Amino acid sequence: MIKGLYAAASAMLANLTRQGVLAHNISNLDTPGFKQILVSLDDFIEVPVISPPGPTADLRQLRQIGHLGLGVESSPEETDFTSGALKLTGQPLDLAIQGTGFFRVQTPGGERYTRDGRFTRDLEGNLVTVDGYFVLNDAGQPINLPEGSISVGVDGSIYVDGENVDQLGLASFADPANELERDLPNTFTSAGAPTGEELGTVNQGYLEMSNASPAELMTTMVAVTRAYEAAQKMVQVQDELLGKAISSLGG
Repeated sequence: MIKGLYAAASAMLANLTRQGVLAHNISNLDTPGFKQILVSLDDFIEVPVISPPGPTADLRQLRQIGHLGLGVESSPEETDFTSGALKLTGQPLDLAIQGTGFFRVQTPGGERYTRDGRFTRDLEGNLVTVDGYFVLNDAGQPINLPEGSISVGVDGSIYVDGENVDQLGLASFADPANELERDLPNTFTSAGAPTGEELGTVNQGYLEMSNASPAELMTTMVAVTRAYEAAQKMVQVQDELLGKAISSLGG
């Protein structure tokens, strides 16, 4: 009985975590470059199930026939690094990467990597992100742009009035799922150095949208909510049964 109560309670907690992750993904459906977070349920306690012995069976030869799960937990969060769809904006400083590369940006915590290409010029002419972080060039320095007509090549070359003034800093990772760690909602950090290979192509006047599917998120949210409610009811049932058992023993 206690096992059932514990299993139901653990399912409630795990599904509550999943609801939080799904809500975060839903709230960022319109955030350019956002990479959705994935989380699932895992059994965290399993005990072996042994075939019942016969009256004369040798206990040393008992046969294991399976496992019994006594509870679940949410798996560690993972990031889905698949590409999102490109949206045409026509803005010259809106940039999107087609491929596996990342923009290099400078935050107060150091160099970070992002797919969010909503860039602007600040009052000093520096190319900055929507959060005000410096966008870096291929030498790891902030990009400063003079006044003029700006164009960006597919390789990240930046031109002002037809003159090449800088090179956009791009980074790539052989295994981003294991090499990158999310430290801000839309930026990532890495303990290792990027490879500099397979950077992808830069598309000017486009933004990469979130890679999460609204329909899939809503469908999953409904299923997770129902699973949470079912576990909640099971906790109530187990609590009632436990109360009755205690009453019968005491009375």
